[in-house]
Amino acid sequence: MELFISGIGGQGVQLAGKVLALAAVAEGRHVMLSGDYGGHMRGGSSVGTVVVGPGPLRALPVLPSAGSAIAMHNQYWENVGGRLRPGSLILAEASIAPALPGMEGHRLVQVPATAIATEMGARMAAGMVLLGAYAAMTGIVAVDSLVAAMKEQIPVYRRQHIEANERAIRAGADALPALGAPFDLDGAPLREAV
Repeated sequence: MELFISGIGGQGVQLAGKVLALAAVAEGRHVMLSGDYGGHMRGGSSVGTVVVGPGPLRALPVLPSAGSAIAMHNQYWENVGGRLRPGSLILAEASIAPALPGMEGHRLVQVPATAIATEMGARMAAGMVLLGAYAAMTGIVAVDSLVAAMKEQIPVYRRQHIEANERAIRAGADALPALGAPFDLDGAPLREAV
């Protein structure tokens, strides 16, 4: 499974990639993680790349293509969208999904992540909502593994955000019944729609 997580600096793109990678490692899978971001602390391009496999992976400096993506922001999307294989799963923040170019031939799933996170009183946790929804849709890792990995990654000076991040991950996973049946990365339903 290859995944691009695309957004802008300050949205937690790199944290989301690390959390997914650590959750997969904890479940016994082999993982390659890389981050690509501009010199801006906030507002610049940010892309996390996660590759998860059942056996050892060869580390590549740049992943030429992927079969799935999480789109947190439409700015800089062209850096990712053009590298997706036909039929890729794209999980997108609902408010920016209409602005994503080149969606023809892909499976686009819109998640109101910002609205869900805002309702919970933690707007900045929208990336964790998307991460929870992605895990639930693909079955790549268990939601509990994501939560444990997130708790491990949050630095001491941001520990006050752990509870909100956990609620966001679980809310994203729980949003699945309203979104439809999950798919594996080859396009086959993992289970019937609820």
